Amino acid sequence: MKRTGGRPRGFDREAALESAMRLFWRHGYEGVSFQLLTTTLGVAAPSLYAAFGNKEALYREALDRYADMRGASDLSFMDEALPLREAVRLLLDGTAQGLVDPKGEIGCMLTTGMIASHPDHADLAHELAQRRAAFRELLAAKLRHWLAPARANRLSRYIVAVMQGLAIQARDGYSLKNLREVASEALNAIPASP
Repeated sequence: MKRTGGRPRGFDREAALESAMRLFWRHGYEGVSFQLLTTTLGVAAPSLYAAFGNKEALYREALDRYADMRGASDLSFMDEALPLREAVRLLLDGTAQGLVDPKGEIGCMLTTGMIASHPDHADLAHELAQRRAAFRELLAAKLRHWLAPARANRLSRYIVAVMQGLAIQARDGYSLKNLREVASEALNAIPASP
C-alpha cells in the first residue's frame, strides 16, 4: 500500500517507542540504523521524524522509558530492609533478575549503552555517563541512611561497579544462578552492621 505523508493510520506512538527501546537495548544506539527503525516500527522516515524528531531524540525517549520501567530513579524498596546488607542484597538480586528477565532484553540499556562510540556521538555518550553518575548519586544518598557520606559514596561506586559487571556477564550469557553467585560474593564487602 502506498503511503502518503504523515503517520499511517493506527500509528501507536507508545508501541513504537516500546519497539524502539527494545531495539536500542538489544543492539545499542549505533547498532540500530534508521532503516531498521522504520522497518521495525512500520513507518516511513517522515512519519518517524514527525513522531520523535530524530534518531537521537528517539533514543533519549527510549532511555527514559527504560529507566522508568526498571525503576532506575526509585530505590524506595531499600527502605523496607532494615540492615544495610539486606538492602544491598535486594538491590543486587533485583538487578540480576532484571538482567535476564525473559520479558525484557538481556543486559542493561543504561549500563552498557554508549560505552564506546563514534566521536560524532560524544554528546550522547556523555549524557549516558551522566545518567549512570546520577544513579550512583541516588544510591549513595540512599546508603547515607546507614553510613557516613564518604563511606556511602565509596560503597555506591563499588555496588554500581558490581551491577555493571553483572550486566556485561548477562550479555555474555551468564545464567541467573551465575549472576546471583557473583552478587552473593559481592555482599561479603558490605558491612553486616555499619
